[in-house]
Amino acid sequence: MRFSALGDVAMLSPVVREYALQHAEDSVTVLSVPFCAPLFEDIAPNVSFLGRDVKTQYRGVMGLYRLFKELHAMHFDRIVDAHDVLRTKVLRQFFRLRGYEVRVIDKHRSERRRLTAEPGKKVLRQLPTSFENYAEAMGIPGFPDVPAVPDVPDVPGFPVSPDIPDTPVSPGGGLIGVAPFAAHEGKIYPTDKMEKVVELLSHSGRVVLFGGKGKEEDIMRAWAQKYNNVELARDVISGGALAAELELMRGLDVMLSMDSANMHLASLVGTRVVSVWGATHPYAGFLGWGQRMEDCVQKDLPCRPCSIYGSKPCRYGDFRCLNSITPEEIVRAVLSVIKELRS
Repeated sequence: MRFSALGDVAMLSPVVREYALQHAEDSVTVLSVPFCAPLFEDIAPNVSFLGRDVKTQYRGVMGLYRLFKELHAMHFDRIVDAHDVLRTKVLRQFFRLRGYEVRVIDKHRSERRRLTAEPGKKVLRQLPTSFENYAEAMGIPGFPDVPAVPDVPDVPGFPVSPDIPDTPVSPGGGLIGVAPFAAHEGKIYPTDKMEKVVELLSHSGRVVLFGGKGKEEDIMRAWAQKYNNVELARDVISGGALAAELELMRGLDVMLSMDSANMHLASLVGTRVVSVWGATHPYAGFLGWGQRMEDCVQKDLPCRPCSIYGSKPCRYGDFRCLNSITPEEIVRAVLSVIKELRS
């Protein structure tokens, strides 16, 4: 059971796949929101997906009890709560009362509190990743052995851009994804600086913008109208479905993303990701599957990280963790990855 958020559900996918491959005799059912179904399609022959909307159709204790009765009728042998929030606590209690074996994810909350403590008190070290936490709950010893993101085929190299010294670019030659937004302000690179990133990357080839609704979509559309070679992903794919978006990500040379769901979606399809980190930190365990710490753009500040999910207000009011990163630093990181993959 894992109902949200999209990035966290995406991180569950490779763990479920590994378990299913190791235990071909078992039948594994993933319970999540219907929107997440494409993340588990065809990952293993013994994996199925059960989509249920717990915010509407199964609201409240009585709604969860109705859901439990549906699940109880399916005669599962073991329940894994990979979420550990109020609604899954209620569900797993129903299961336990009926004698089911129930296992629960360990989120290492005390270690997370030390990681995000005040400056001078924090313990800055790598915590177990979400992949490891899921695997422990599911009973996969020694997991994960994370593979490197597959290389793309060799293609011609890049000339040098006069705008960013020593940075290789290829006019019209690259396909670069950019996901500029996230759920919380502490994870979003300032919009004016991101616009500069998009402008500079547009000289390297085709830039496709992912995510964003409402005002965020308006901002991205303004960029697409202002700069050549920039367009929105939802204009490229039909219907905006998650499955189609994943296929588009699969064809990217590189994805530039915040600490957000798009980092995890691109990771699942084997695309290298340059990620930008502000209030949060990869040490909390949320770096994308198969991604590399050296592809994380971040500043070492005494106050970082101050939040696990990026939802806390900045203690200084200026989000210096993000504002201190220059657009040129991000562009260099993106284009150096492309150069590496194509060398």
